Amino acid sequence: MSTAIAKNLMADMKLLGMFAAFEQGVADATRDQTSYSEFLDTLLQAEADYRQERKTGSRIKAAKFTLRPAFEDIDFTASRSISKAQIKELYGMQWLTDGRPVLLIGQTGVGKTFLAQATGLHACACGKSVMYMTVTTWLENVALARSSGTYLRYRDKLAKPDVLILDDMGMRKMSSIEAQDLCEILEERSIAKSTIFTTQLPLDHWSEVIADPVIADAIRDRLQHSALTINITGESYRGVKARKLASKKKTRKNRRLRLRR
Repeated sequence: MSTAIAKNLMADMKLLGMFAAFEQGVADATRDQTSYSEFLDTLLQAEADYRQERKTGSRIKAAKFTLRPAFEDIDFTASRSISKAQIKELYGMQWLTDGRPVLLIGQTGVGKTFLAQATGLHACACGKSVMYMTVTTWLENVALARSSGTYLRYRDKLAKPDVLILDDMGMRKMSSIEAQDLCEILEERSIAKSTIFTTQLPLDHWSEVIADPVIADAIRDRLQHSALTINITGESYRGVKARKLASKKKTRKNRRLRLRR
């Protein structure tokens, strides 16, 4: 079979990973005098890698992240309390295997959203489904679902992902009905699913933003005994970035001044 015929067949069968690797694979096999079985292994691995990348890309797209951070991008030089051991615990994903919720608690700018979305992206790469949204967006969607009579369908949708990320819990107060909605979602996701919250409020203060104290207690009870809780303290990451940017600008300016002399 000629190279052209082989490539046409791969394209027709949508073996696009093999198609992309074929010519280089032939060249490498000819140069290294590899066996037919080794050459076939190379093509099959290329196809498997391609399909895995496509699936991961689809999961990331479905998650609707606003950032694309990675654990490798975390700046440990910034003065924040989060440790490499805590990052390792998130990365290991035993919390997801155990179906534990995650609470990322800290003031504005310390990297809660960054860390939550980095965790979500890593989960996507590990073959898990993820959904990200702010709590404000979730509340708007719940209100819309109730008004259109599709609330149960929307609740079922939120129950399905392996990881649900609710960002900025406590940015606005919840009515009794909204709090009950959150309680129901946590109940739906209590088995083999994980929910990640980012918030400025420690769990003991959630009653300040949940109107119904009974429901607030029920939500707190569902979280405080099982959640992986990471408290992040320290200076705002935005301030760190601003100083680094200012330092780079100053360095470039000094370099230009030296060149002019």
